[in-house]
Amino acid sequence: MQFTGTDLFSGVTFNIGDRDRIGLVGMNGAGKSTLLKILCGWQEPEHGTIVMATGQTVGYLPQEMVPDAIGTVLDEAMTAFSHIDDLENEQQRLTAEIAERTDYESEAYTRLLERHNDITERLALLGGGRRQEQAEKVLLGLGFRHDDFGRPVSVFSGGWQMRVELAKLLLRHPDFLLLDEPTNHLDIVSIQWLENYLSNYSGAVVLVSHDRTFLDNITKRTIEITAGRIYDYKCPYSEYVVQMQERRASQMAQLTNQQRQVAQIEAFIERFRYKATKAKQVQSRVKMLERMEEIKVDEVSTESIHFQFPPAPHSGKIVVEAKNLGKAYGSNQVFDGVDLLLTSGRKVAFVGRNGEGKSTMAKIIVGDINDYTGTFKLGAGVVLGYYAQNQAAMLNLDKTVFETIDDIAQGDIRPKIRTILGSFLFDDDDIDKKVKVLSGGEKARLALAKLLLTPCNLLILDEPTNHLDMNSKDILKNALLQYSGTLIVVSHDRDFLSGLTDELYEFRDGAVHEFKGDIMEFLEGQNTLNVQNTPSVQSIQKVPSAGKAAYEQNRERERERRKLQNVVKQKEQEIEALEAEIAKRDAILATGEAQSADFYKEYQSLKDHLEQKMQEWEDAVIAAEE
Repeated sequence: MQFTGTDLFSGVTFNIGDRDRIGLVGMNGAGKSTLLKILCGWQEPEHGTIVMATGQTVGYLPQEMVPDAIGTVLDEAMTAFSHIDDLENEQQRLTAEIAERTDYESEAYTRLLERHNDITERLALLGGGRRQEQAEKVLLGLGFRHDDFGRPVSVFSGGWQMRVELAKLLLRHPDFLLLDEPTNHLDIVSIQWLENYLSNYSGAVVLVSHDRTFLDNITKRTIEITAGRIYDYKCPYSEYVVQMQERRASQMAQLTNQQRQVAQIEAFIERFRYKATKAKQVQSRVKMLERMEEIKVDEVSTESIHFQFPPAPHSGKIVVEAKNLGKAYGSNQVFDGVDLLLTSGRKVAFVGRNGEGKSTMAKIIVGDINDYTGTFKLGAGVVLGYYAQNQAAMLNLDKTVFETIDDIAQGDIRPKIRTILGSFLFDDDDIDKKVKVLSGGEKARLALAKLLLTPCNLLILDEPTNHLDMNSKDILKNALLQYSGTLIVVSHDRDFLSGLTDELYEFRDGAVHEFKGDIMEFLEGQNTLNVQNTPSVQSIQKVPSAGKAAYEQNRERERERRKLQNVVKQKEQEIEALEAEIAKRDAILATGEAQSADFYKEYQSLKDHLEQKMQEWEDAVIAAEE
């Protein structure tokens, strides 16, 4: 398959089993979404074939689409069962034909029975007699409430309309389910429900996702697209990362050995090229070079955003204080009676189902919403930085990338605009592009770049990881871990939150509940809605072991990283103190006055000590970077 004359991938061959759980991974632009479109028939390959068994069905959820539903939520979900009517009609026709046939020994009669049996089994799987019950369970699992079922789909946001499309796809129950970033519009509870649903799905599932935990908890196989080829790993994402790094290290070692071997052969040829007694050996080695297949090392993108937040200005101890806070939209009371006190330097997460008030609370804090009940105030000296959930959509589409930053940059920042944009992967060719032609990921990066222009001590991020790839999310997370101010982050990405915050507020049933601990600890003991059994009953749904193991590994890594960073800071302070002492003695020596032997001895001791501390600092920096 190719675009603009360059192959996205070529010679790709793989099989999908009827119960496979596959994660499709690769760099942005590698061709993941294109491959899904080819598999579902939306796009034709330039060459090659897609072979599928007769009667197999495929369902595809694209990353972005424009839903055109006109009915209510439940009515629209029920349209997923239209194919059941066709199957029931075919079953009745086959039943009548079987009753009339008498050629019991013929192949045609055998095929007729097999088709009838296949349809009967499929109808049993689809649960034709329990259609509304199934539709309601899936809708509840994806976050809808009972009183949403009768509301028109058109009154919901685009994200909720995408949930309806996902519900319809799940209810159709295709043999092959292809999902491109299905968690983009879901909250944590809905993502957990979808994980459980897909883990027990009777067909095959192929996923494209930037959510590590989601991939680890569902997939058993990872297919990587890189440099126009694919590599098939029989393991979940986290294990794939380890094996992929080992494979590339092996490729590098093989390439090094091959280059050494080539150099030796070429040296032999050059040395004995004109000696008749060695002609046979020389010719043999020439042919050996011609036959040698060059070892290729898979390309690894070295492009990544790199930045750090400016130092946070000083603020008072109390940053946010709310008492008996409440907010309603008409008759819908989002939350009420909320008491909230955030002190300087804390890093907290807002979690809960969509619509429970997380973003509303963020907007109250930043001053975008003022019609609330109760009292709310910011502490002394608080300077806000805010990344809204639709921040990328709020950019002026008619401005260029450079103008977007230039309009708000002031003072010493202005000469650094190109450098700032470069750190977010906007090169000289990109900065004159209009915002409206940027991809979703590029808009998200541009919106993040704006955050760097004004130092703040209270940073509020509402779903900052949407449209960011895994590498960009890691770099953003690392920058936030080093951020010295107060952080409030609203996110459904468990891997991103893990190790980033040590306290969270759950928005649920009109109230806000404080939890001391990490997101994985919270989810392990959290009661979540289990709509597969009884929609109104809550049951404990523990984090799968893979997710918890990854969390423990991340937490240990962050703990070690913080420890090493503290060592670096300590060494820097010791070095500064030693340099100050040496500078004092340098000033004394500059006077030309004679000094005692002890003075010179102490002076040399300080310089030796400084050299030792410089080495310790260098070792600590290397360890922290690793």
